[in-house]
Amino acid sequence: MAEFKGQSRLPKFAAPKRYDIKLVPDLQSCKFSGSVSIHVDIVSDTRFIVLNAADLTVHSGSVSFSEPKSSKVFKPSSVEIFEEDEILVVEFAETLPIGVGVLAIEFDGILNDKMKGFYRSTYEYNGEKKNMAVTQFEPADARRCFPCWDEPACKATFKITLDVPSELVALSNMPVIEEKVNGQVKTVSYQESPIMSTYLVAVVVGLFDFVEDHTSDGINVRVYGQVGKANQGKFALHVAVKTLELYKEYFAVPYPLPKLDMIAIPDFSAGAMENYGLVTYRETALLYDEQHSAAANKQRVATVVAHELAHQWFGNLVTMEWWTHLWLNEGFATWVSYLAADSLFPEWNVWTQFLDESVEGLRLDGLEESHPIEVEINHASEIDEIFDAISYRKGASVIRMLQSYLGAESFQRSLASYIKKHAYSNAKTEDLWAALEEGSGEPVNKLMNSWTKQQGYPVVSVKVNGQKLEFEQSQFLSSGSSGDGQWIVPITLVCGSYENRKSFLLEKKSESLDMPEYLGCSVTNSHAEPGTGASCTWIKLNVDQAGFYRVKYDEHLATRLRHAIEKNYLSATDRFGILDDSFALCVARQQSFVSLLALMSSYKEELEYTVLSNLIAVSYKIVRIAADAVPELRELIKQFFIGLFQNAAEKLGWQPKAGESHLDSMLRGEVLTALAMYGHDLTLDEASRRFHAFLDDRNTPLLPPDIRKAAYVGVMRRVSDSNRSDYESLLRVYRESDLSQEKTRVLGSLASCPDPKIILEVLNFLLTDEVRNQDVVFGLAVGIEGRELAWSWLKDNWEHISETWGSGFLLTRFVSAIVSPFASLEKVKEVEEFFATRSKPAIARTLKQSIERVKINAKWVESIHAEKNLADAVTELAYRKY
Repeated sequence: MAEFKGQSRLPKFAAPKRYDIKLVPDLQSCKFSGSVSIHVDIVSDTRFIVLNAADLTVHSGSVSFSEPKSSKVFKPSSVEIFEEDEILVVEFAETLPIGVGVLAIEFDGILNDKMKGFYRSTYEYNGEKKNMAVTQFEPADARRCFPCWDEPACKATFKITLDVPSELVALSNMPVIEEKVNGQVKTVSYQESPIMSTYLVAVVVGLFDFVEDHTSDGINVRVYGQVGKANQGKFALHVAVKTLELYKEYFAVPYPLPKLDMIAIPDFSAGAMENYGLVTYRETALLYDEQHSAAANKQRVATVVAHELAHQWFGNLVTMEWWTHLWLNEGFATWVSYLAADSLFPEWNVWTQFLDESVEGLRLDGLEESHPIEVEINHASEIDEIFDAISYRKGASVIRMLQSYLGAESFQRSLASYIKKHAYSNAKTEDLWAALEEGSGEPVNKLMNSWTKQQGYPVVSVKVNGQKLEFEQSQFLSSGSSGDGQWIVPITLVCGSYENRKSFLLEKKSESLDMPEYLGCSVTNSHAEPGTGASCTWIKLNVDQAGFYRVKYDEHLATRLRHAIEKNYLSATDRFGILDDSFALCVARQQSFVSLLALMSSYKEELEYTVLSNLIAVSYKIVRIAADAVPELRELIKQFFIGLFQNAAEKLGWQPKAGESHLDSMLRGEVLTALAMYGHDLTLDEASRRFHAFLDDRNTPLLPPDIRKAAYVGVMRRVSDSNRSDYESLLRVYRESDLSQEKTRVLGSLASCPDPKIILEVLNFLLTDEVRNQDVVFGLAVGIEGRELAWSWLKDNWEHISETWGSGFLLTRFVSAIVSPFASLEKVKEVEEFFATRSKPAIARTLKQSIERVKINAKWVESIHAEKNLADAVTELAYRKY
């Protein structure tokens, strides 16, 4: 048996064809029992059957293998679970017959509290605490519910039966075909599923209400929530019905199942999970309350629903062959969710917001400790860590780049043929490239391999030399080091006007482009008029940021672009891109801190949501780093940002305006939160006034959901150990709300207090029973004042944290949130020493990335500290009147 230990994949001598599963969950004792009969195709001579099982007790006496033809039953000579490898090895005395036989196993398990496998979630009903039973099998946890071939390529059909308390709702992937009530218990049988992977099997048992609707071709769609919350599912229901119809057209394949259920689960570690026909969600990602949810919550519900429904085709119908190709599922679903949201809500301008996805991908991929999109996975314990910004966000960004290069129609046509060809089976990245290559006639495989098989991305430097533009690519690293990657880069550029466009593939390290018609005059001629042909005034590369790369302009081009931003000649996506590239180059010490601040001052008239939102995000990082680099200038830098954001704050005000856009609603909250963070007195006074009105009346029009976070942050900025009443009041808001979105809003605000004593109370509060395990990470964003304290707290509580969150990706959030903000090499040593004996596979990659970020911060701090005339420049910018 030992030969099967330590293997990354299951042996191939047997393959499952069909599972008959019976589960009997006991919601009182939090245990379950079950049996499974698996039709197994024995394809080569063997005396063994090896499949996955973990955290299960298998009854050895119940295990048998029967051959239907001869009705011979084989009893095993040995049955053993190898816990470390999560495999069950069944050995027989004689060789098993080639062909299909039935493997029968009975087992018991525990409904755990780890939000994985078959687990329990808690809720209140009529003031009484109750348990529900829920499954979460992706990536490799079906094995914690029933013995199975728990690999995506081992597709089979599933016939599920449940024995549950008769008053409860019991859901699975397929519609119910029979329900027999026998006193307190009912037996529910479901239709057999189409062929699918184990990670998509789902079961939910509990008390729920639902709202329902149908698509135009008769698919029944329901949204389930806790009793009393079903009406909050109406918005998601509307999005789901419309999205299913849209995807049916886009993929040219109808939705493959007879029904779609979506359900809000109170305890859920991810945002949502695309189980075939029964999609599970966090409450915050599915429920929308007209009165108490913010515009940002509404948008999140729409994009998450669109993401999960994309998986019903891309992931469930056509499934990745192995986790190396996870990005195919996640990158694609992320990209297409924007396509759907844009079609349903064009007024949201979600494609400008797609840049937030790209930025997160670029940030992570600028690290030496990043990984390629296609990453080798050797063991199930490594899978959780690649559900990250590379698989989702870089994946989505390179798909957008490719779609932009091939054209929307060609891309869609090729995609439809890929889905038809691989329906009900598995595919690799190369299969997608082959379909796109065939459909477009472009060398897609060659073009894309440089983006998926190697980590990182290029920075393209551009300068003017006479009548030529000279381009050079090199790998961008936030550390300032030079990498040796090389890419085929789809370059797009506009010159002086969006009418004047050019595009080409940069395949070498450097190339030049003859542009006499645009560069006939000196680009440095500051008096030239925009868009006048030969008198080209500005050049912008990577038009609308469709490419996954950064751009570094020479000084003259950079100056012209700053002028173009001030004159509002550029699109919002291009204004966003210039800022983000400039910030990244500053972090990598390829551009001065002062020049970054000077560029930011060009955005004083900015009112576009996506651009200002990024400006605010960058400002938080700058203020944090300034506290280490030039503590004496920190207040001045805050003043600079207060000045920069006041124009938008004054235009938006605190009160929503009739008929204003969804984007303005989102922007108001972000701008006011930033002003509160920076201690702007008028903002803090108004936050306090509105917060106290809200305490007196939770339905007051003075504190609509979009500005609640700003008010909460505002009051916490003035809380201290000797002045804590607003802190107690905010905790009361948390305790009295049963809306998850409100609870996470409060959690995200508590740690913005500057008093370390209160911060410690907040961190300890996160570990109490009052905060669901899924939500703790929202409270970890402490300010600079609480950084050391949070690190001590993490060390003091590490054993408990590691035990509680130890097996999922939430544990990585503790490490990155608390370690990454530091900026000294002494801290690197301290962190490395602490984790030397405490690291585990689930956090290894994240720990390395967090330590690298601290080193990058430390070098950045040094270079800012060394800049000449910094104080004068910052003073001038801070007191400039906008």
